[in-house]
Amino acid sequence: MSASTSAGIHFPAVGDERPTTATTRGILADSVARVDAALARRIEATPDWRKGYLAHVHDITAASAASSLAARQIARDGLASMRRRLVLVGEDGCETPLEDVDLGTSTDGTGHEGVSLTPFATESVTGTGEAVRELRVPLRGRDLSGTALLAQVERWVEEGVVEPSVGDAVREVVAHPEWLTLPGRRVLLVGAGAEMGPLEPLLSWGVEVHAIDLPRSRAWRYKRGLAAGLAGTLRFPVDEHGDAGADVVHQPLEVLDWVRRARGDDPFVVGMHAYADSGVHVRVSAASDLLMTALLEQEPQTALAWLATPTDTFVVPPEVVADARRRWDARGLALRGVQAPARALVRGALFAPAYAGAPDGQPGIADVLVPQQGPNYAVAKRVQRWRGVAAEAGGHRVSFNVAPATWTRSVVKNPVLGAAYAGAHRFGIEVFEPETVRPLMAALLVHDLMAPQVVRTHPEELFSDGAAHGGLWRVGYEPRSALGVAAAAGLPSRLRAKVGRRGPGRG
Repeated sequence: MSASTSAGIHFPAVGDERPTTATTRGILADSVARVDAALARRIEATPDWRKGYLAHVHDITAASAASSLAARQIARDGLASMRRRLVLVGEDGCETPLEDVDLGTSTDGTGHEGVSLTPFATESVTGTGEAVRELRVPLRGRDLSGTALLAQVERWVEEGVVEPSVGDAVREVVAHPEWLTLPGRRVLLVGAGAEMGPLEPLLSWGVEVHAIDLPRSRAWRYKRGLAAGLAGTLRFPVDEHGDAGADVVHQPLEVLDWVRRARGDDPFVVGMHAYADSGVHVRVSAASDLLMTALLEQEPQTALAWLATPTDTFVVPPEVVADARRRWDARGLALRGVQAPARALVRGALFAPAYAGAPDGQPGIADVLVPQQGPNYAVAKRVQRWRGVAAEAGGHRVSFNVAPATWTRSVVKNPVLGAAYAGAHRFGIEVFEPETVRPLMAALLVHDLMAPQVVRTHPEELFSDGAAHGGLWRVGYEPRSALGVAAAAGLPSRLRAKVGRRGPGRG
């Protein structure tokens, strides 16, 4: 990335470039320096960052698991490092570290730090559809609700596809359909058009949604049409030309100014669902973090929400570790006979048992990081998790549920991930369709906001509670040790699907 770039949030310039490695490595090292100085030194000394980050993210998660104090210290220091290292580039090209950016409190368009803002106007679409008054989840051509939905969720629990807390949450939402409208709340979605985001179910339930997404005309035509046919109200920024959308990375102060002017009496639930490739994902997470913290300071009743990726590292309860070990021990003799030579040939790198180092009766680390997603993705998700931990420590409502592996566009375009997902069922992993995930995860969000607020014994429980991981935590294998085999098993079906999409005679 060239250092000569547009205004907005960026990695700092180094000569004529804006490299990401030094910054992301420094953020991870800083996060753990006061908890584990030796680990911080190892992170800083990593020669091959693209490969080496995997072990470090695992070790940071383990350090966070050590105590509640450690988890909160890592979160605070990681966020502080991100704010110290990333910069806001002004129209004049000058860089200001994010920690020094004055977010101001004005709502008259006069700006922040004396910078003149071009304020966004607000466009609204009020739906004409009838509100859906019960939780419905599409699955393989059927709309499940009531007892049928509860039976399916219970099957997922029994199969280890979701945690029991998911079943508990869905049962409560089914029993309290009045929760679906989120009374006393409005929702602000960053990345409102995300494929796994809750925009559609929220609007179908009659919720008022403020949407921030990139100014892409086709996508906004779709969102306008979606809102018009559903029951909720969609509000979004439009520029002086009437074009919808805003870029939170390149217009962070303008977006904040619009949100402050658009907010009413009911506090916001701020959901961060934006995704981007490479270092842009870190920048989007940083921009959303600025927005969230400014709103928390202005209105303490603001709640925060994210979806956690299943391809990360998590602290999991002892019962999850025990179940994975039972599944490992339950492999048949024939399967063991096939796997043993392969394991010996590659010195145990294939078909490794899950949670091999975790003591019996103790929590473990579910390490589901995927190398193909890269260190920028891992750091972006870590920034989000740190804000969740810090906000909950401050007494704010936070929803941060692990979503299952899903057939999203970002997965399909990655050939390795696509093939691995296609072969995942051979290892007991269920990959979901987006239309199933959206209302399911939106229901968990509703539960987190409407049920009595939980007091956790450890901050990492924010991610293990309500986790719909698709089976990745309870499979008997260490996931990365089976990734290549799953990809090889799934490749033929992915190739057939690709040929089918092209059609005959189209090469």
